[in-house]
Amino acid sequence: MNQSIEKVLSSGFSLWVLLAAAMCGYLYQYGHKNIRFGIDLVGGTYITLEVQEDDVVKNYLNDKVRDFESLIKVSKIEMDGSPVIADNALQFKFHSATTAQEVESMLRSEDRKLRYTTDGSTVKVTIPGTESSRLLGEAVEGNIDILRSRFESLSEIHISKQGDKQIVVELPDVKDPREAKTMIGKSAVLDFKLVEDTAGSKEALLNKYDHEIPEGTVVVPGHRRGRNDDDSTYYLLPTYTPVSGNYLKHAKVDFGGELKRDVVVAFEFDKEGGKRFHELTSENVGKRLAIVLDGEVISAPTINQAIGSSGQIQGNFTTEEARTLSKLLKSGSFKAKVAFIEERQIGPTLGQESINQGLLSCLIGLALLLLFGVFYYRLSGIFSFVTLVYNLILLMMLMAIMRATLTLPGIAGMVLTIGMAIDSSILIYERIKEALKDGMGISAAIEDGFSDAMWVIIDSNITTFIVAAVLYYFGTGPIQGFAVTMMLGIITTLITGLFFLKSLFKFYIKTTHIQKLSI
Repeated sequence: MNQSIEKVLSSGFSLWVLLAAAMCGYLYQYGHKNIRFGIDLVGGTYITLEVQEDDVVKNYLNDKVRDFESLIKVSKIEMDGSPVIADNALQFKFHSATTAQEVESMLRSEDRKLRYTTDGSTVKVTIPGTESSRLLGEAVEGNIDILRSRFESLSEIHISKQGDKQIVVELPDVKDPREAKTMIGKSAVLDFKLVEDTAGSKEALLNKYDHEIPEGTVVVPGHRRGRNDDDSTYYLLPTYTPVSGNYLKHAKVDFGGELKRDVVVAFEFDKEGGKRFHELTSENVGKRLAIVLDGEVISAPTINQAIGSSGQIQGNFTTEEARTLSKLLKSGSFKAKVAFIEERQIGPTLGQESINQGLLSCLIGLALLLLFGVFYYRLSGIFSFVTLVYNLILLMMLMAIMRATLTLPGIAGMVLTIGMAIDSSILIYERIKEALKDGMGISAAIEDGFSDAMWVIIDSNITTFIVAAVLYYFGTGPIQGFAVTMMLGIITTLITGLFFLKSLFKFYIKTTHIQKLSI
């Protein structure tokens, strides 16, 4: 008895036993916390967003206004009014057609990616289709990065691109999906614009201009905070944005006002933003500056003096509102506005049924493979079954360490891993049987069987791993879940099939001194 225990402890197989015990202990303690379930297993909400292509164009042209305007001023050419962005085109008006043609040639040499046309004394700048598609793709990727930044504390949320301009957001088992959807819907587009005019209602403001507001301006409501429209203020602002939130470097909750008791959001611009903000405020002392967030004027203070690279946003915020706003501003504004085009709910009952069916399929697969192994390979078949169980434990351990998300296709990947693992065992066993037929001893036949089958097994698994990697890179959501499980399953299959199973055979031969291998 003591000799048997000594043999177990002195063999390499004891390390595998200790590793199995450690893995089971880890999974029992932390597995349920670290292995997360996908939306198809625990239920949740699918939200599909669509990036507004017109807004992508408008934002890009808006960024170009300053560069083109500076170029025109340097050339000492006088414009007829301010630049206007309308109908997806940037328009500059001049006093003569000759000047317009001169400016068109000048702008064309400045940026050849854009399209320029002259209509009398007006120069129109538009974006060609190929360039527009490129900008749209960048805006979609930028919005995805911003959403991930906003929800970095909620690792369950999955965000991915769908098609050319859609974004899919998955909220599996999120405690408060309404709050998450509010965060998703906030574009956090922050603009600083000079106030042209104000009125107590939209109708009153429009009446001032006989319902035809000046070209290049827009009517923007004030932030109502639940008040009636009659109590609100409406602002006439230019469509052009001289300074935007894209230049923000930092934002935080602070206290301001005369008595330093009001909750405000303090912000700081980067170098370029600070330069633009200083120019804007220094050239317009005495005028009102509207702070516009997502199409509403939060506040419109009077510019008393030139302001540098920092300031405050006041809007009668609660502490929670200020905290949310500062978080949105820090994560950045959307590169372009998004619209909710679909929302689907998945109940947890359906997810639990999927889990039960997936686990049942794994158990049935294991049972059938056990019967198959015992029928064809006798005791060696049982060894294969033990290897499969070890394989699954190791796979779950790796998923727990990586905090991977298990989806329904992921469970299918686990079942596929079982099939791939048994294939490896069959290749090894057939080589061992051939070696035994050639008159080799048991130990030599086992060594030869594993070494001969090794490269075939590695080669077939590497090609499958490459396919899984491609699926993960180009896939979304559940497809990525399947790819992750498959890649981890390939790694665990190679480890258990080539090393654990061999160690099990060696341990068996060393402790039993058999004369004939049951295979």
